[in-house]
Amino acid sequence: MSDRQTVQMWFDPICPWAWLTSRWLLEVEQVRPVDVQFRVMSLSMLNEGRDLGPEYNEMMLRAWGPVRVSVAVQEQHGDEAVRALYTALGNRIHLEKQELGPDLYSAALTEAGLPVSLAGLADDPEWDGPLRASHSAGMAPVGMDVGTPVIHVPNSDGTDPVAFFGPVVTPAPKGEAAGRLWDGVLLVAGTPGFYELKRSRNESPTFD
Repeated sequence: MSDRQTVQMWFDPICPWAWLTSRWLLEVEQVRPVDVQFRVMSLSMLNEGRDLGPEYNEMMLRAWGPVRVSVAVQEQHGDEAVRALYTALGNRIHLEKQELGPDLYSAALTEAGLPVSLAGLADDPEWDGPLRASHSAGMAPVGMDVGTPVIHVPNSDGTDPVAFFGPVVTPAPKGEAAGRLWDGVLLVAGTPGFYELKRSRNESPTFD
């Protein structure tokens, strides 16, 4: 449909909150004239040089693998491929609690109909250049003091997109509830000078 708009979301596969937001956006596609494209950012890249404690720093070292594989798929196979890969990775990481590593990447690539050989790129820093470019494109409009998810919504007048971090929500709303949240997010994010609406989280991510 010509009146549908393409919305982009930047994700890191390891982030459970981004995963929930992505599943919400897939619901939004069903009830609003929205098509979602997924783009790759990197929490490891975002946190370079920060001392966040031994456990988190170790996780950031392991988190390079899935984003390198994801950005290689984006570059070599396009939007639909990275969308399928993100679903396959997310199901394994967040629902099945599988460990990051070659077995997980190979299984996810197979499910997405992609060459298993791409799993070997998890340890290839040659992909950090394209990754940094994708990461910067997503983060520049919102700043580097937020993480993922980041969403860009195009403006009808061709000016810079409305870009924002979030929403952070659990569980992911479904059906018309997803659409109503989308309407509200667009309303506040599109308000000039609006920066923040936040409350403390008292729930862990809920996947259902």
